[in-house]
Amino acid sequence: MKLILSSVIILLSITTFYAQTNTYKNDDFSIKKVNVTHKAKLGVTVWEITVKGKAGKTTPTKAGKLDGAPVLGYVFPTNLKPTDVGFNNTEGIVALALTSHPDFDDTPLWDENNDKIYDNDGIIWHPHWVVLHKDERVAGGLSVKQFKKADETVVLPPTNPGMPMYMDSPGYPVTTKENKIKVVVPDYRINNRTDFNYDGVAAFMKVNTSNKDLPMLGVYEVFSVASGNLSLPYKVK
Repeated sequence: MKLILSSVIILLSITTFYAQTNTYKNDDFSIKKVNVTHKAKLGVTVWEITVKGKAGKTTPTKAGKLDGAPVLGYVFPTNLKPTDVGFNNTEGIVALALTSHPDFDDTPLWDENNDKIYDNDGIIWHPHWVVLHKDERVAGGLSVKQFKKADETVVLPPTNPGMPMYMDSPGYPVTTKENKIKVVVPDYRINNRTDFNYDGVAAFMKVNTSNKDLPMLGVYEVFSVASGNLSLPYKVK
């Protein structure tokens, strides 16, 4: 009886997980193309993902707690160095992730919905620099790289949200219109690099605060990849 009950619980958990991710797998996360364009006269790069549906229209359903909180993201993996965006030198893939998550706010310096409250707008699409690394513990095969709080070798930008991960909340402006989502990045915030390669990914992520065998923020499903194989073939125009 206990074995049957355990099997039912596992089956329900798996069904719930896939039902949740399948809810988000739609044309809003089906990438058609990705572009990063340098505007030399303005000293900025404009990062853009174009999808089949409405960019940014689909946002996560609130879980009601941090543990297990869903995160949706349009992600630009790059070959930038961690030191280019304010981290210490470390192994991993530097990525600019545009995310939405209604259960928590990890941009304490920014008021994205302009209501004079700084900790209630996690659902508004906003940017993060992250360092990703391979992680076979999650279905998507990637997670945000973590570190021990006592590790004095770790360097984070002053705009980081205070979590023990290689993550920053840089506050760049993000806009969504029709089938495009864009973010504007000043040149000086990426070490004036305009010669990097990149790719585009749409993904479902999830927060974990209870299971030490899982990452704090892992990729659980990849909806689409601009290149098809995450080879970072695109160059800044």
